[in-house]
Amino acid sequence: MKVEGQKIASLTCYDYLFAKILERAGVDLILVGDSLGQVVLGYDSTLPVTLDDMIRHASAVRRGAPETFLVVDLPFLSYQVSAEEAVRNAGTILKETGAQAVKLEGGDPRTVETARRIVEAGIPVHGHLGLTPQSVHALGGYRVQGRDEESAKRLLAEAKALEEAGIFSLVLELVPGPLARQVSEALVIPTIGIGAGAGCDGQVLVLPDAVGMNPDFQPRFLKVYAELHRAASEGIEAYVREVRDGDFPGPEHTIGGRQG
Repeated sequence: MKVEGQKIASLTCYDYLFAKILERAGVDLILVGDSLGQVVLGYDSTLPVTLDDMIRHASAVRRGAPETFLVVDLPFLSYQVSAEEAVRNAGTILKETGAQAVKLEGGDPRTVETARRIVEAGIPVHGHLGLTPQSVHALGGYRVQGRDEESAKRLLAEAKALEEAGIFSLVLELVPGPLARQVSEALVIPTIGIGAGAGCDGQVLVLPDAVGMNPDFQPRFLKVYAELHRAASEGIEAYVREVRDGDFPGPEHTIGGRQG
């Protein structure tokens, strides 16, 4: 798609019903992100998410979208301890979910070597640079990355190192637009941006954010494509009202029985 100049449309997803919608809409790549920790499980970061969490949700997504390219995040501490453990966990994800690839964060030499080892085991790897949520405390919070010349050079070097290690694609999160474009043009593999401007080869958004389920989260880079929070709230309020008023269930919702 990058060679042909086609933009890649990616979304996160965590459940069966939304996965069905995404596949029918023609999404190119579904990411089961460890962002499920915040948007599904209610944690304040991605750090508490476990390998079992990722496998459970990715399996549900695969059942809903059996034909779509599926990538699953390796959660915190599932790949940082050792390359051997990372390969084992990545293989477990593919075996138990039916996904085609895994994603890991970071571009330091150790992570690059881990990515290489996973690729050598026959498992496709999706990289992730810029804001890497699993390192949020080390980064000092959820901040734009690569603003100064030194950090921009480091990000570009890390991207090239990951490409040389064999990753097939790279997420760029919260990176200045000009830098994201520079990285995209320097790589053969495609980049997928989130808060990184139009210069990337594709885009990804967190699905609940994109369909308006979290009105308290409104970053500059987000465009809301539906208002599900409002629609759901209005519908549930109407249901509560009708139950209390005795309007639901009506005769049309009641199963008849034999009179005798």
